Amino acid sequence: MTDIRRFEEIDSTNEEARRLGEAGTEGPVWIVARRQTAGRGRRGRAWESPTGNFMGTLLLTPRCGPREAGELSFVAALGVHEAVESLLPPPLRGALRLKWPNDLLHDRAKLAGILLESSGVAGAEVAWVAIGMGINLATHPEGLEYKATSLAAIGTSPVTPDEALAALDTSFTRWLAVWRGQNGFAAIREAWLKRAEGLGGPVIVRLSDETIEGTFEGLAPDGALQLRLSGGELRLISAGDVFFRAPAH
Repeated sequence: MTDIRRFEEIDSTNEEARRLGEAGTEGPVWIVARRQTAGRGRRGRAWESPTGNFMGTLLLTPRCGPREAGELSFVAALGVHEAVESLLPPPLRGALRLKWPNDLLHDRAKLAGILLESSGVAGAEVAWVAIGMGINLATHPEGLEYKATSLAAIGTSPVTPDEALAALDTSFTRWLAVWRGQNGFAAIREAWLKRAEGLGGPVIVRLSDETIEGTFEGLAPDGALQLRLSGGELRLISAGDVFFRAPAH
């Protein structure tokens, strides 16, 4: 198994990955904690970190360009999907889907979130990437704008954070090898689309300065979301929050 750094309590596993990356530590390294005091999600949102759920970060040192580093968001989504799928009984696996770019859903409720952070770009090279993951194994938050769930809530046998880590280590090893292989991101993009929630259906995308609606048509070759607007225009979205809308009858 990959190098693992374990903590009873830490500010944030992503922060520890940042510290290790800036100190020159070579990846891959897993950083896992039973509790986080300052866990965070995308756009600086707080991430609840109760004991019993999986909280961890995979530090990679890919030494690649910014575009390739961005592709790791989709590699991470596939890694988390495959790991969690392996922990589910077969009847529950079909409802496991991915929401652009890298949330894991079960029956359209959020089961896991992923946050990527990276080094400042020195020239054209990204020295390290921190892939932070929170998986709701035992509990999930209530009252959020986007409904959440947990493995316990959907009826699985209890899963420990260590069991989740072992599954993640196996799945990430596989998907990183695919990404580094001959077909690179094209193979990752194809695999991601097969697991996508809402493909071909209506979505609402909230951007930093506007909210737009359209049909989720697919992924551009660089991973941008392809949104077909009602007037026929194809809009490419590189960052935003996606919400599903029921089709009009």
